[in-house]
Amino acid sequence: IFLIHSYFLFAQKEKSLIHQGNKLYTQEKFKDAEENYRKSIERKEASVEGNFNLGDALYKQKKFEEAAQQFNKIASTSGDKMVKAKAYHNLGNSLFQSKKIEESISAYKKSLMVNPKDEQTRYNLAYAQEMLKKQEEQKNKDNKDDKNKDQNKDQKDKDKQDQDKKDEDKKDQDKDKKDNKDDKNKDNQEQQKPKPDQLSKDDAERMLEALNHNEQKTQDKLKNEKLKGGRKSIGKDW
Repeated sequence: IFLIHSYFLFAQKEKSLIHQGNKLYTQEKFKDAEENYRKSIERKEASVEGNFNLGDALYKQKKFEEAAQQFNKIASTSGDKMVKAKAYHNLGNSLFQSKKIEESISAYKKSLMVNPKDEQTRYNLAYAQEMLKKQEEQKNKDNKDDKNKDQNKDQKDKDKQDQDKKDEDKKDQDKDKKDNKDDKNKDNQEQQKPKPDQLSKDDAERMLEALNHNEQKTQDKLKNEKLKGGRKSIGKDW
């Protein structure tokens, strides 16, 4: 998908170092090619071929940060529109591989402004925009999930606190009921316990019956004595 534009493919007459670098590049010996390209730009700092091919070699070694710096330098300084467009295209690829998707989109747009007919750059731009969209959707989803987790955690904490309070209140209520029951049982025992100066109902009834019986005997005795005392002999008074 992300093809880089290689400048050396359309370069005809190169210095020996660049030529040797190109040869190594085609053999996928990118590290060795990088060394040759670096030597070539040491001798000729403004060499477009050497700088561009050095960026390609860095990209192939997955040194995306260094490659991006190299292509950005070319795009900013080159007066050749085709070189500038290709440099921006490769800059976009390097930034995308570095997971700098928004910056890569900007680089692809700059490339298309210079060369609107480059279909590969247009495809890469659309792909990067789609990836950015998915990235934002995933970010929003993650934020929503984190928010829901926080809310669920807060609710669980609140439910636990409420349950703990209910359990504590129930313990207090059970303790109060037990204390009240113990007090009530104690009162009942006190009430049922006979007091030394208090007669039972049966004793009182027996005593009352005895009193009534004794009173009746006394009344009968007095009545008999009265009748007996009234009997006097009646005789002649001589």
